[in-house]
Amino acid sequence: MIVIAGWIELDPIKRDQGLIDAKPYIDAALAEPGCRAYTWTADVQVPNRIWVYELWDDEDSLAFHFAEAPYKDMGAHLGACGTTGSEISKFRVDLEEPVYDPTGTPRADFFTA
Repeated sequence: MIVIAGWIELDPIKRDQGLIDAKPYIDAALAEPGCRAYTWTADVQVPNRIWVYELWDDEDSLAFHFAEAPYKDMGAHLGACGTTGSEISKFRVDLEEPVYDPTGTPRADFFTA
């Protein structure tokens, strides 16, 4: 799995409407093969920031996404919203397990491996 996570800063006056208007691009990404999650949300503490979270099955799925029109159109859309900065990273995931163990205790260690 691949996690995409980070933030984008926009003109604060355009941020909220920009997120609303991005719905078709987000919906298109969610319909792509290998996309498990794709969400962009407003930061309630920073008025010009949105948070990005995506979850992809593999590199092929992510490469397909990057080559498609919705990805490119989203970039143009964000530019029109006055992008002023961003920091977005990708992470390759080699192990997944629940945060809570069978007793309901949150665990920082990986206990099922």
